[in-house]
Amino acid sequence: MKTLDARQRAMLLDMGVRVWPTPHAQAGAMARPNPAAATHPTVEATPAPHEEPPARALRAAPGPHPLRSQDRGATATTHWQVQAPRLLYPEADPSLAPPALGAGWLVVAEAFAAGDGAAQAAERLLGNMLHALQLHHHPRVALCSVHQADPSAANGSESDAATVIAHHVEAFAPSVVLVMGRGAVRAALARSEPLGKLRGAALAIAGVPVVVTFGPHFLLRSPESKSAAWADLCRARALAGPGVATPMP
Repeated sequence: MKTLDARQRAMLLDMGVRVWPTPHAQAGAMARPNPAAATHPTVEATPAPHEEPPARALRAAPGPHPLRSQDRGATATTHWQVQAPRLLYPEADPSLAPPALGAGWLVVAEAFAAGDGAAQAAERLLGNMLHALQLHHHPRVALCSVHQADPSAANGSESDAATVIAHHVEAFAPSVVLVMGRGAVRAALARSEPLGKLRGAALAIAGVPVVVTFGPHFLLRSPESKSAAWADLCRARALAGPGVATPMP
């Protein structure tokens, strides 16, 4: 199993995922007892105060960098509106992107309501999850937000939203699509099964592999599911496979 560095361990702690020490570290600690440990309490690592909170990047970076698509802009459906994907880390250097992240990621999630404290916490959690995967080093990571529309003011069906998202996938050509939460599943896949039945299933949109996992709103309410969500993220990273990050045209 790959050893996590200090930053990844801190991000997993932010997600609420408990990280156990490696057997090698435990053995070293038993062989070399430290007398000072009995008198000094352990201080839990926290991100450096000068670092920018990940959630801020999610809010600020997407605005001026829309993706090109035949269906640019929000598209109304009976149940869902699909916002055009936005790049989250457009200033990232493609030469520094870990090859294991593949050629790009498209994240589909329910929109974060402005001014909602719970939504802000969910947005921050999503930022921490992406940072834990080192996706902030990749210039081709995009967020496609969906939200419920007023049925009386829209035409179409959920399948229309899925068609729009499929067009975005074709245009962006990511290595993997990460669909987070029940609402995103309904919009992107037009499916209503419980997430437990879709997690781990072999799914695809426009020929691109899809990984379904819990949304950040749900994870805030059910922190015991964060470990399962992290396993889903690791599966998405494995599916992304090696590739070369290229800047947007």
